[in-house]
Amino acid sequence: MHPPFPATLAIALLSTAIPCAFAAPPVEWKLAGDWEIEFEAPVKAVVKVEPAAWLSVTAQKYALLPPYQTTGGGWKRGVQLTPLKAQETTTPFLLDPDSFTLRAGPGESSAVFVRGQDYEIEPTWGTLGRLPDGSIQENQPVYASYRHGWLRLDSIVLTAEGKIAYRVGEARAAAPLPPDLQAGETRLGNVWLPGAVEKLTADHLFPILEEAYPEAPKPAPTVAEQLVPKALAKLRSGEAIRILAWGDSVTVGDYLPDYPKSRWQEQFVARLQERFPKAKIELITEAWGGRNTGSYLAEPPGSEHHYEEKVLATKPDLIVSEFVNDAGLKPEQVEERYGKLLADFQRIGAEWIILTPHYTRPDWMGLDRERDIDEDPRPYVKGLREFSAKHEVALADASLRYGRLWRQGLPYSTLMLNSINHPDARGMKLFADALMELFP
Repeated sequence: MHPPFPATLAIALLSTAIPCAFAAPPVEWKLAGDWEIEFEAPVKAVVKVEPAAWLSVTAQKYALLPPYQTTGGGWKRGVQLTPLKAQETTTPFLLDPDSFTLRAGPGESSAVFVRGQDYEIEPTWGTLGRLPDGSIQENQPVYASYRHGWLRLDSIVLTAEGKIAYRVGEARAAAPLPPDLQAGETRLGNVWLPGAVEKLTADHLFPILEEAYPEAPKPAPTVAEQLVPKALAKLRSGEAIRILAWGDSVTVGDYLPDYPKSRWQEQFVARLQERFPKAKIELITEAWGGRNTGSYLAEPPGSEHHYEEKVLATKPDLIVSEFVNDAGLKPEQVEERYGKLLADFQRIGAEWIILTPHYTRPDWMGLDRERDIDEDPRPYVKGLREFSAKHEVALADASLRYGRLWRQGLPYSTLMLNSINHPDARGMKLFADALMELFP
């Protein structure tokens, strides 16, 4: 099995001390073995990590197999192996594909189907389907046996008695949470186990270097006072204001357990209302899962997501856009497309705040780790920053906040409910935080 986030740091880094801001002198984390971490402070200790383990599944019944799909996302190729499910997707790299066996019945004497002849399985995502010329019939039940890993986020804590202790988190297919602390304990950091990894590396160590995102002092005047002054004036005076949240599936947010309350736009408006008690805010959401700004611009009149009718015709005072699905754009493409949007918004008298996107799957971003990733490598984000500075458009830079989660002991993928790009309520809060940073 290949780990989801390969360890590529130099070997020398594995023994490098990693400081933590909680103690003086700083807590130091050093790998002392395949599954051991050594501390020199606040007390000298060696912590043994509970290894990531394979879990076995035997004769799991699937009432039927659909035809195997050769195109589309790997999580869409066929039936999803149940333990790997993460919302509408599966979590990649959790299956040991070499362990997979498919039979016609639950017993070991049942006929074994042949991969590539009777069925195919997508080994990274754990989805399978029957092949057209194979022996699996359309409505025939099949039985799968295999082994898989799960995601786990453990914690190293300083107890009330001043000792180092290890707390094991709950293993999950997606979005694992660190374990709860006991009374008087301080979390020093987390150990990230993305599946059944063979041993610890530096990429699995997440000491807490800062307790929260370091908020910069607000400029005077604030960004909102400079770049969205009409919207701010309405918030302050109590005059009715219409805010349009425009985006993709992250803005739709219907995958959230507490939808719609925890969507970024709901959190943002609630906090605006608290900061500006007189405000009379109308929130409108126009969002389209799996699409981007280009999709809106290409829709014909009368369609459900026609740009003129669903965005411009709502006559918003303030537009806040979120489009992680625009992340394939290069800076020059951002300039061209977003320049058109800006001209349209100015024509209808709307002010605009652009949200930079959250981090998505590491390999989608050109990353091979979730540590040391403060700077977003995507050209799209660079383009948004350049565009907003050039055209004096307000930018809520949520990407900066995602890039520093590792400093707070959190691999950012643990905030993704689908293990790809759907943030949970904590991730949505980072968008709201970035937006509120703009306002006085």
